[in-house]
Amino acid sequence: MRATVAACAGGALVAAGQTLLTALAGPAVAADPYERLAANAMLPVADEVASAPASTAPATASAQPIGADQLTGSSPQALPVLDEKSELDVASLTKAVDIGTKIAATAKQINAALSAGAPQAVLEHGEAYVLPTTGRFTSGFGARWGVTHYGIDLAAPIGTPIFAFTDGVVEESGPASGFGMWVVLRHPDGTHTVYGHINRSLVTVGQTVSAGEEIAEVGNRGQSTGPHLHFEIWDAAKNKINPLPILQAMGLRVVGDGANSPD
Repeated sequence: MRATVAACAGGALVAAGQTLLTALAGPAVAADPYERLAANAMLPVADEVASAPASTAPATASAQPIGADQLTGSSPQALPVLDEKSELDVASLTKAVDIGTKIAATAKQINAALSAGAPQAVLEHGEAYVLPTTGRFTSGFGARWGVTHYGIDLAAPIGTPIFAFTDGVVEESGPASGFGMWVVLRHPDGTHTVYGHINRSLVTVGQTVSAGEEIAEVGNRGQSTGPHLHFEIWDAAKNKINPLPILQAMGLRVVGDGANSPD
């Protein structure tokens, strides 16, 4: 008898799950016999004890349907709480997303600085900087031929593009003593960059330019013995400083040893 009831109940549990709403309402609302069987299957199977005293209450009298504690809320389940490891995992994920966002922003700035053709670009303190032209480093900063050479020379064919070292405003553009023609940019931190012996200027005084924007072409004007860019950096007080260590510290690499000057 017990085995038979258990088997029937076990087979009907599948249907009980599918007709939960009908089963909860009780057999009286289940018109289909199969649904009534499913509803009855919600009741537990009681052991038959032949020797039980007549006055003993049936085992099912106080029994609850299977899952009744969850259905009635008599034993509320606490919501899951993240443990310390899970919290650390969430923090790590958040940090990774933040790093990814910064990497994407950096790539966007670098790509923008390179978009006009600059040979190299870097990001320094959130600002983009580029190597101002392609070419070979032929002469450095310092004493030369009894005078001071206040920049570095990058030899390249006439017409080779020259790019703005970083964001700035055009302060000078046109003829210049000794250089033939030049462009001078003033940058937000008060520093200046100079581009001398140019063949042609592509900018006008007062114009705002971005890092990597083409501003001029390599030339051979003024006191020059070969086409090249003469590149200078002035600090905020307009003191002329050696550009080479600055470029190298940023990771902008020049080709050549500076041994042969076309200037």
